[in-house]
Amino acid sequence: MKPRTYFFTSITMSLLLMLSCDTKDKSRDFTGEFLFTKGIEGPAVDRDNNLYAVNFEKEGTIGIVDQMGNPSLFVTLPNGSVGNGIRFDENGHMYIADYVNHNILKIAQGSKTVEVYAHHPDLNQPNDIAIAPDGTLYASDPNWKDGTGQLWKIDTTGFKLLERDMGTTNGIEVAPEGDKLYVNESVQRKIWVYDINSRGDLENKRLFYEFRDFGLDGMRCDIKGNLYVCRYDAGKVLVLNPQAEVIREVILKGKKPSNITFGGEGHKSCFVTLADRGCIETFQAEFRGKDF
Repeated sequence: MKPRTYFFTSITMSLLLMLSCDTKDKSRDFTGEFLFTKGIEGPAVDRDNNLYAVNFEKEGTIGIVDQMGNPSLFVTLPNGSVGNGIRFDENGHMYIADYVNHNILKIAQGSKTVEVYAHHPDLNQPNDIAIAPDGTLYASDPNWKDGTGQLWKIDTTGFKLLERDMGTTNGIEVAPEGDKLYVNESVQRKIWVYDINSRGDLENKRLFYEFRDFGLDGMRCDIKGNLYVCRYDAGKVLVLNPQAEVIREVILKGKKPSNITFGGEGHKSCFVTLADRGCIETFQAEFRGKDF
């Protein structure tokens, strides 16, 4: 009877755990699979709540997704450019990290004309980008082959190198108050935080959080300053509060989340791009995403 009792108890406990799981901690599909390539990245939502992501159907494109989850072609990038991170400024202009041609591209609000906003030949690539309240852009710049990376600031004067000889810089985000910058290193599994001074430069670097396993990719903040981190190969989004405490873990259907953004009703829907599924998954956040 002892083995049978143990078996029954184990099954009962497993069922209770399953029943007690909060459904908001699991994602659902927002688009169909493989409508985007495995290079799907850079989700971003404009002022009209349209969702965008790179590499719709083929590399070098940007897709637009309606509120029912139906994607279509928004624009094909010129000159062999391939996008990664996307951000919008307060005027509705779109900025795209072009990792092939070492550019930050710009598409003005209401236009589909692609122009070069900034270029620098010394980049490995601009990978992901973040934007501050004053419109300053920050870009991660990994060298995947060597396991290294750089960090750049981009404004109307062009690129400025902020730090070299980092790990594989990837996900990047500005805190809601515009006073802090978070940058992760995918291979080294670390998230760093910096203070942003009045000139938009960085100081007081310190380790924010370190993981023992799996990679890191895109990140976004909500208005409370909670940081949503894509856990590449783990199939999760982890939420850290400003004190670096884990407050939530969302289980995804895919295993390779590449980036995340906020949108939808009340700006409380999280949209996650999945490289292994070529699609976008979604879940609900407790707080709305920040406004930049």
